[in-house]
Amino acid sequence: MRLRALAVSLLAAVAASAAHADEGMWQPHQMAELAGTLAARGLEIDPASLGDLTAHPLNAVIGFGFCTASFVSPQGLVVTNHHCAYGAIQYNSTPERDLIAEGFLARSLEEELPADPSMRVYVTEAIEEVTDQVTGGLAADLSDRARFDAIAANSKALVADCEATAGYRCEVYNFFGGLRFYLIRQMEIRDVRLVHAPPEAIGKFGGDEDNFEWPRHTGDYSFMRAYVGPDGKPAAYSEDNVPYRPRSWLRVAADGPAEGDLVMVAGYPGSTNRHRRASEVADIVDWRLPTLIDYLQEQLAVIARETEGRPDAAIKYAATVASLNNGLKLYSGQRDGFARIDAVADKRADEAALAAWLREAGDRSAQLDALEGLEREIAAARATRERDLWVGAVASGGLVGTASRLYRQARENARPDAEREPGFQARDRARNEAQLRQLERRYDPQVDRALLAMKLRRYAALPAEQRVPELDAWLGLRPGRTGVPDLDARLDALYAGSGLGETENRLRWFEADAAAFETADDAAIRLAVALAPALERIEDAAKARDGRLSVLRPQAMQAALDHSAAQGRPVYPDANNSLRITFGSVQGYSPRDAVAYAPFTTLGGIVEKHTGEDPFDATRAQLDAIAAGAGAGYAAPGLGAVPVNFLSDVDTTGGNSGSPTLNARGELVGLLFDGNYESLASDYVFNPAVTRSIHVDARYMRWVMDTVSGAHNLLDEMGLPHGEAVR
Repeated sequence: MRLRALAVSLLAAVAASAAHADEGMWQPHQMAELAGTLAARGLEIDPASLGDLTAHPLNAVIGFGFCTASFVSPQGLVVTNHHCAYGAIQYNSTPERDLIAEGFLARSLEEELPADPSMRVYVTEAIEEVTDQVTGGLAADLSDRARFDAIAANSKALVADCEATAGYRCEVYNFFGGLRFYLIRQMEIRDVRLVHAPPEAIGKFGGDEDNFEWPRHTGDYSFMRAYVGPDGKPAAYSEDNVPYRPRSWLRVAADGPAEGDLVMVAGYPGSTNRHRRASEVADIVDWRLPTLIDYLQEQLAVIARETEGRPDAAIKYAATVASLNNGLKLYSGQRDGFARIDAVADKRADEAALAAWLREAGDRSAQLDALEGLEREIAAARATRERDLWVGAVASGGLVGTASRLYRQARENARPDAEREPGFQARDRARNEAQLRQLERRYDPQVDRALLAMKLRRYAALPAEQRVPELDAWLGLRPGRTGVPDLDARLDALYAGSGLGETENRLRWFEADAAAFETADDAAIRLAVALAPALERIEDAAKARDGRLSVLRPQAMQAALDHSAAQGRPVYPDANNSLRITFGSVQGYSPRDAVAYAPFTTLGGIVEKHTGEDPFDATRAQLDAIAAGAGAGYAAPGLGAVPVNFLSDVDTTGGNSGSPTLNARGELVGLLFDGNYESLASDYVFNPAVTRSIHVDARYMRWVMDTVSGAHNLLDEMGLPHGEAVR
């Protein structure tokens, strides 16, 4: 395979290029080619083990679908970030028993609480290249939409074959812009339970104010447990289920890292865009980031206003608010990061160099044409971006989003399963039903109505050519009119006229056919049916565009890879939520002139930050333990104090949250939970001087569990000493 040979030659250059050694989210099969670099950095285990999905440590690294986690005991005990378990904590919280504020500890299996029904644990067991099966036999003269459909059909056929064995979830992922495809096979564990979470004052100490900032003092960890049926196979929640017994699990290191030590992170980074064109980055900077920042700010303001004085509603939206705040800080950091560099100019210079190289190389006209065609597609997408954003926003989430998904499910059910859209196939049924069952835990009609009103007002403000007739008709909008004077009355009728706020009604509609929806008198369903043609047109146009891009982007990517190979530069694919490994060292950084950050924080910093008010309201038990010098045995020799968080230069992004941080021996020394503010633009442009990842130190986790939470049963389960044994 040409790409694999190319990757080998490129990766061989890594050892000779220390400046690039810590950049890159590498696929597991690439790690063997990095053996020399890793050995030079101090790796003490066989590098080949980092490419074997069936062996320790990779088979202990698992995904949640939105975060990463790892097994840490033979009884299926899972450790991840507090913010990754936040949905499960919130799901089990009530005003009378607020686990978010109080924390939670199960001292026995019987006390463990079911996570929300849609939570899953995914254990990756195999990754196989399937490029030939997906695109190898496609005719060159296929239309745009036919090409998209053929790729989708080939991918779904591979997934169906892979999932013939019950209990598995398979996906086909594209790499390098669709140049290569891989089939990834994962065991899907459907019974996940909450075991231990510290109080929010520990797990989220510093809150959104400290998010993406350094120094940090956050105990961002929680424990879950994976359960299976008595036969050892994945099963839905049942009291008869038993803890899953993983093939291996991570051992927590007896000591922790020191400055300069090698650390590695294995996990499921969500998405990066480092191979995007300069024009795409310009659109991000000029339109997408300002638009999303404004949108998130307004959503947060609406939720704050509508939940004020209503603790039950506030708990229902706690996870949503945390996610929105995280997104707001992320996009703001990306905006500020782009302001410090001229990423667009740098990319344009790189593209000019690539074009010049292609012209000089000869026989590269097809690649040059692909680059020009790609630019035309990028420009064309700008014409409908506002429409696509706001129509999509109206039709997603809450009451209207639920009605839209139910109607789409009914229409998809009428088609053969292999022809259904992803997300609506038989393989998705259990998860979709679970989401319907738990909606009331995260839904309040007053809040949802206010959010929908905000979206509709934004939609109505669009120029007439950016709107769709179906939604205009429902709002009573006419050409030249942008306001909706009777919006409140329309929304009152919508919410009063729908029964989808009740679980039994949602589940009843989940079984209905399309004809039932099309004759329904439920107001939300009537709106969903009316909007469906507009959503279908938008989706059809997007699929045709993706069909064109499936030809253009791989050619453009191949040109860039060939150019990089000629220059001896290493290349890795953008993150796409598949398993990756990154490595680096524990080190601080200097964000600006005369400012230098040390790589560790300690317990003393908690006391210094404590104000007694959220988000810097440390628990009394924590402050008393610090004052008493409890748990001194967890102190790092070089620091003379118990470390809380540390920095490294490993290359990570969203989705890596909860990823195990491993030392040179493959032992757990922490959990990655954040990046620094200066790193946020690294999803597009990596800057090794200031890009840092933030980890919670395992010594601090153990200190909290031992001296504050009393989670001695879990320390025993992981084979870790506590109490006098560590004094």
